Amino acid sequence: MRLKRKLLFYGAMSIDGYLARDDHRLDWLIGTEGEEDTRYEEFYATVDTLIMGRNTYEQVLKLSTDEFPYEDKTCYIVSRTLQDSHTGTHIVREDVLSFIKNLKNEKGQHIWILGGGELLQALLKEKLVDELYLQIAPVMIGKGIPLFPPTEQESRFSLQQVNQYKQIAEMHFVLKEDH
Repeated sequence: MRLKRKLLFYGAMSIDGYLARDDHRLDWLIGTEGEEDTRYEEFYATVDTLIMGRNTYEQVLKLSTDEFPYEDKTCYIVSRTLQDSHTGTHIVREDVLSFIKNLKNEKGQHIWILGGGELLQALLKEKLVDELYLQIAPVMIGKGIPLFPPTEQESRFSLQQVNQYKQIAEMHFVLKEDH
């Protein structure tokens, strides 16, 4: 049975596969020529729900000093340690895989997995991520937080589209059903 809603990853990484520096900074990405030309707004309009881990949530709060940037969406933060969250967000302490399977069966638009690393890896392992939108910035940062931590899991995707936005390359992948 095909689940109703899609779980999508949309995010950027360095050429060498990192989503952030070890201290979670994104200075290597900010200001990259073409970032304002991407299809982010178009993508954002297709989702009504966001899922993020605690680290990503804390970085969003640091980068967004004026207001929470996703107030118009339903936001879930996966954390066992977070005690409090921004008004309108929900902390998920239960089994995240079961939670997302249930969420995908609810009515609504697509679900955006924001961030990466361990949470994204767990969702990929269970084949819950339906599509990847990967933006690659033309920089190698040498070390940091990998977008895809090492794993024994193999996942196959089908390349749907490639776009160039000045210095940013974006690839859209869809999970292959038969793998």
